[in-house]
Amino acid sequence: MSSADFILKGGLLLLPTGHVVGDVAVSGGKIVAVGDVGEAKGEVIDCTGLALMPGAIDTQVHFREPGLTHKEDLESGTRAAICGGVTTIFEMPNTDPTTTTAEALRDKLDRAEGRAWCDYAFFVGASKENIEDLPLLEMMPGTPGVKMFMGSSTGTLLVDDDDSVREVMKHGVRPMPVHSEDEARLRQRKAELPENPHVRLHPDARDAESARLCTERLINLVRETGRPTHILHISTKEELPLLAAAKKEGLPVTCEVTPHHLTLNADRYEDLGSFIQMNPPVRSEDHRLAIWQAVKDGLFDVFGSDHAPHTKEEKAKPYPHSPSGMPGVQTLLPLMVDRALRGELPLEQVVAMLTANPAKLYGIEGKGSLAPGFDADIVAWDLEGSREVSQDWLQSKCGWSPYEGKRLRGRIDHVFVRGHHTIRNCELVGEPSGAKVRFDWK
Repeated sequence: MSSADFILKGGLLLLPTGHVVGDVAVSGGKIVAVGDVGEAKGEVIDCTGLALMPGAIDTQVHFREPGLTHKEDLESGTRAAICGGVTTIFEMPNTDPTTTTAEALRDKLDRAEGRAWCDYAFFVGASKENIEDLPLLEMMPGTPGVKMFMGSSTGTLLVDDDDSVREVMKHGVRPMPVHSEDEARLRQRKAELPENPHVRLHPDARDAESARLCTERLINLVRETGRPTHILHISTKEELPLLAAAKKEGLPVTCEVTPHHLTLNADRYEDLGSFIQMNPPVRSEDHRLAIWQAVKDGLFDVFGSDHAPHTKEEKAKPYPHSPSGMPGVQTLLPLMVDRALRGELPLEQVVAMLTANPAKLYGIEGKGSLAPGFDADIVAWDLEGSREVSQDWLQSKCGWSPYEGKRLRGRIDHVFVRGHHTIRNCELVGEPSGAKVRFDWK
């Protein structure tokens, strides 16, 4: 393989078919050979003792640019992603202004060029005002499609009644991610909060029935319209049988689960307070355990971080004035690999749910596999090493994580984005080299 720009030599390749020791040859930003690949004209990187996987794809992040860049921006958010082994991100439309027009999408793409450390795409937000435009918007370069909020969100990004939801679903064909909480019930529950409530009441203010009711409505509308629909950040045990039944019926329904709904429970409101306040909420242990079992049973299609940073000062406000959201893009892959190394999930499943599955779901071109012809998005792990979630490692502009102080099994030693070496021996190197994601969607 004399034409290879560089070779990753002797690593443990984490493939869907199993783990095998071999080499990965890279040329022109693409993987050109896998296995025993011979020599390279460029560098040979010794990966003996390291495990190689495709770069992770995080299909739900909020990087706050434009409008709220004191919390995060595209440079800092993608830098955090790279340091956590995420080489592709899909960013959400609830910025200021919202991403509901072609102009707003082009503005985000322009902002990312030359500043993003990983590859990127930006969702267009559905609103009641842009329904007629959605078929054209979802096919623009640089977007994975349309995101819909059925529960409270920014500006006009709320589509809460069935008639409007139905129209959004009819105006497009690509899989559509949805925030599924019933807005009418959310308003009712919020009005019932006592004066000066503790944040431990957040799971009551946005209760399990709010999620279950909306997910049931949404599945019925999928059955009616046939629109492929991806239900985000499932948080309740009550939604699980609805999702399982929809899939058994053959409906085009997929679903996401987040690390915080798998690793945190409502007891942590006592010590972490509003720093684990999310929408939908971190709930009681019975919900967490049921969701874990559903992951093991294969119900979920992808992991996503729902990275949604706020400053410490904002999070410290008394509930309910504290904003919902926490950082997570940098800890997404490390948290799930840690769980796999502790024997809680097969490592192959973790890799698939963060690489091949999201690539297939959204029709991403050239990503999600360690195979010839694919982008050389590669993460090299020391599975015998470990990493503490610490201030000096975290890259998000918000400057904190609910997992600070936690030591995770496994350590990321190298990260490549289309062949660009961005993490070398655990250190960020080079310059931002991210590009907009390509899609093969017909």
